[in-house]
Amino acid sequence: QVQLVESGGGLVQPGESLKLACSVSENIFNFNAVGWSRLAPGEREVIASINVGGKTDYADSVKGRFTISRDNAKNTVYLQMNSLNPEDTATYYCYVRILRRYTWGQGTQVTVSS
Repeated sequence: QVQLVESGGGLVQPGESLKLACSVSENIFNFNAVGWSRLAPGEREVIASINVGGKTDYADSVKGRFTISRDNAKNTVYLQMNSLNPEDTATYYCYVRILRRYTWGQGTQVTVSS
């Protein structure tokens, strides 16, 4: 069973940046895609993904502010988050996907507040 461990969450002020990391216990090329989602009260949103070919995709809510990347040698996926605002406050989860099967990490909390 693949394991995912997120890190990098915390409390930041509006306008600041944060970088999340997700360490994957298997070769990330074993999966069709890896990505990030977030869970705010009542809503889960997939916000960024990168497929095995390197194609990235973003939700409109984060496009232009967030960047997903991966370090293949470290089997780690990153989420660089810039220009954070209070609406970005949520628990952030990384995932890996094979076809329609998702495996999730345990989540890391991001709070944006002045």
